[in-house]
Amino acid sequence: MRKADIVANIADTTGVPKVDVLVALEAFFKEVKGSLADGENVYIRGFGSFVVKKRAKKVGRHIQENRAIEIPEHYIPSFKPAKIFVEQVKDKVTALPEDQE
Repeated sequence: MRKADIVANIADTTGVPKVDVLVALEAFFKEVKGSLADGENVYIRGFGSFVVKKRAKKVGRHIQENRAIEIPEHYIPSFKPAKIFVEQVKDKVTALPEDQE
């Protein structure tokens, strides 16, 4: 499912014009990204949490030059689904589309 599909489904369900749904969805994405960029986590009860995770520094390899490089510690965005969300997926999904060949 793509963003356009989500917008169309919400518009059909609520009767709100697609343009307004798209504006609201984009505003939501902007708020989540802005909060995470500021180091603030976003919690949505029943859905999940958008959190900032710290990655420790580590030694990696530069494959083309065959040498070790140090990757400094950094922060990445992450999503952790709520327990009820995980349970709903477990109960309803029996196979993924690529598994049904």
